[in-house]
Amino acid sequence: MSTPKTAKLYRMVMDKHVCPYGIKSKWLLEKRGFAVEDHHLTTREETDAFKQEHNVKTTPQTWIGGQRIGGYTDLAAHFGSPVKSEGTSYQPIIALFAMMALMALAASWVATGAPVSILSLEWFVSFSMCALAYLKLRDVESFSSMFLNYDLLAKRWVPYGYIYPFAEGLAGVLMTAQILQVISIPVALFIGVIGAASVIKAVYIDQREIKCACVGGDSNVPLGFVSLTENLFMIGMAVWMVAKLMLGIQTI
Repeated sequence: MSTPKTAKLYRMVMDKHVCPYGIKSKWLLEKRGFAVEDHHLTTREETDAFKQEHNVKTTPQTWIGGQRIGGYTDLAAHFGSPVKSEGTSYQPIIALFAMMALMALAASWVATGAPVSILSLEWFVSFSMCALAYLKLRDVESFSSMFLNYDLLAKRWVPYGYIYPFAEGLAGVLMTAQILQVISIPVALFIGVIGAASVIKAVYIDQREIKCACVGGDSNVPLGFVSLTENLFMIGMAVWMVAKLMLGIQTI
């Protein structure tokens, strides 16, 4: 009979705090077939004493076969699992656009009976505008500071950096409802043109390498394709709305 695999885990389990990484470490070990000796650190004093004894800065800590593996990130790396990178990542923006596309397809299905339609394309753009505005509005101060790095109008008139996410959100909501187009079309066209010109100048003319504020002030997305696409979507949506009015096209 083979000897069962065992691991020792030390993690914080207190009345008012249970370490989430400790829970994840235990789950990861059990997922890999380990019997876990689960040692709880129940007070701050006990936790500090443990750190000092083993010369570590954080908990949880895992031992396998008498060898200290480390915290949750170290444990995940030990098992060959991907470790989150601190660098550039397009994952958040890919997830956002994928979710907005699915929402647009679902909404179109309810409204028209067909998931793929002109309406679903319109809603994909307007939903995306609303979602991107929300990400900026989580921390307007941080967004406006990053925005000042490259936006041509914000550099000359600082309040524009604070107004922009509200304007984008307003245009997105009105375009979703397809009302008050006398407001939504000029707003989307104005901020889209200024934004596109700013990105083109900063990235493709000045060759600057800076982070994009399009998904908020804590973004690791480099300025370039994503932000330019956001602005071109707004310009395209505004032009399409004008064409619809002129040609009398109805999508709802």
